[in-house]
Amino acid sequence: MDLFQLSRANSLSEAIAASATSTTAQQGAEVRVLAGGTTLLDLMKLNVERPARVIDISRLPLNAVEETQDGGVKIGATVRNADLAQHPLIRERYAVLSQALLAGASAQLRNMATTGGNLLQRTRCIYFRDTAMPCNKREPGSGCAAINGFNRTLAILGTSDACIASHPSDMNVALTALGATIHVEGSKGRRSIAIDDFYLLPGTTPHRETVLEPGDLITHVTLPPVPAGARSLYVKLRDRASYEFALASAAVVVKVADGRIAHVRVALGGVGTKPWHAVEAEARLDGNAPDEPAFRQAADAALAGAKPQSQNAFKVELARRCLIHALTQVTQAI
Repeated sequence: MDLFQLSRANSLSEAIAASATSTTAQQGAEVRVLAGGTTLLDLMKLNVERPARVIDISRLPLNAVEETQDGGVKIGATVRNADLAQHPLIRERYAVLSQALLAGASAQLRNMATTGGNLLQRTRCIYFRDTAMPCNKREPGSGCAAINGFNRTLAILGTSDACIASHPSDMNVALTALGATIHVEGSKGRRSIAIDDFYLLPGTTPHRETVLEPGDLITHVTLPPVPAGARSLYVKLRDRASYEFALASAAVVVKVADGRIAHVRVALGGVGTKPWHAVEAEARLDGNAPDEPAFRQAADAALAGAKPQSQNAFKVELARRCLIHALTQVTQAI
């Protein structure tokens, strides 16, 4: 690990001013913000991240979970994953988020990882984490070793000729299904960003993963109220039952009224270069009866644009079955 300067921010404005001195908010930034550190410190040890300065924001007052006036919820950026998963508001109204958090990592990591840090979680692609190998995400223009290499766990949706790295988070898949909004403060003021707009597809610039700019800090996330009578579920398929990243996952929020689907949100994980909002699946489900033919059509629509690589074609069928199972389970008792 390279030498770096560690300082603690005493206020949000101080943290913003410090991080704004970096020339980029993406890969290779000179300044990084630390909360739980469960991703950042790993990447610094591997020399993937080499910031000259690290700003500790863990003691800023951003660790509350509160009900909003419209019946939704506000989640502070430094709320620990363990606390969020077990919070009564989340367990009772946003079960899919609690389930996703509990499906990710170990209890020790959940005790440290934060909401803001999870939103910025980096890929687990082995070539990104190995500085001896070319990686456009880590070093723009160097190439993508994964395309002709080991790609079994990588993305089949949203890929490009420059990058096929998969997004690793469970939490962000649930947040996508819930229609989360990410709130940011920076040197240019405050912004509220829908989660669908927060992440960028790799295209020709895979090193740019989000719309964040130098000086931007995530302060909190808000979730809209879930429609009365809706149910939600997170299903995760992986190589082993614990402490493993998803090969495919599905987060679904569904309300059935008068025998028809009156509200539906669908997101997929483990298969996309970002948390994948399956709008095509939602279009096939909305207004239809909650039955197996509709679920199969929705799954087919969600995976229609899949571009598997040499080792991960199995993910197309795995993701189809994962989504069909999630939809079947969440509507079974309705």
